[in-house]
Amino acid sequence: MSKITQLHTVLEQIQDGSMIALGGNVMYRSPVGVAKALAKVGKKNLHLVKTAMAMEADLLCGTGSVSTVSAGFVGYETQYGLCAFYRKGVESGAVQAQEHACYSVITALRASAYGVPFLPIRGFNGSDLVDAIGFKTVKDPYTGEELLAIAAMRPDVGVLHVQKADRFGNCEIIGSQYEDQTIARAAKKLLITCEEIVPDDYFGAHKKADLSGVTVTWVVQLKNGAAPGACPGYYDIDHETMQRFKTLKTPEQLKAYLEEGES
Repeated sequence: MSKITQLHTVLEQIQDGSMIALGGNVMYRSPVGVAKALAKVGKKNLHLVKTAMAMEADLLCGTGSVSTVSAGFVGYETQYGLCAFYRKGVESGAVQAQEHACYSVITALRASAYGVPFLPIRGFNGSDLVDAIGFKTVKDPYTGEELLAIAAMRPDVGVLHVQKADRFGNCEIIGSQYEDQTIARAAKKLLITCEEIVPDDYFGAHKKADLSGVTVTWVVQLKNGAAPGACPGYYDIDHETMQRFKTLKTPEQLKAYLEEGES
């Protein structure tokens, strides 16, 4: 059965207050196009989850769409510096920063994928994160060792942008896959946006899918869906647009930018 649909149809099914896990990493293959669409339709109180996020969190915080961000890193990690709208949201109290390490975000998503309420990890010894986020400990019943227990995070929706997908949701991912496989297994529903829809026979004996359509709920063709970030094999970071975006200082300027349909 074909899973191809239109983005507006998917947005209608995403509720205010949803936990949304975002694929890609910083400025690479991040689903910026979906973030723009969520902002434009006025979604509110979203909880964003990702190891390392950038523009998608920045613009959604700037439009007042986000209540919580659970991430190991929020910033552009390039010459574009910090995420100014995210920072303002946290400083004003409008956005709650659930500060993780990338390690603990991945563990929380893995716990969801495995169907368990938490997973134990070593590490974080001496870190303020343990108290800041309220991590609890658990005793290993075999050795008695105290380990950190990371509670599962089960996103309502996972959003991944890939290079190619067929109508069944099987995907080709060029370059690093980051945590996309884990998000696909952890989320209740999964939205795939792609640069290109490929024929049914694209994946077969000589071409293996990088992500199986088994976990996919919706497929939407969204060209330039990671722009102005990069999508390996299709386009690099659009530095001119990024420089323009970084000049925006107010929600009004951000709204005008989004209405222009600039990508």
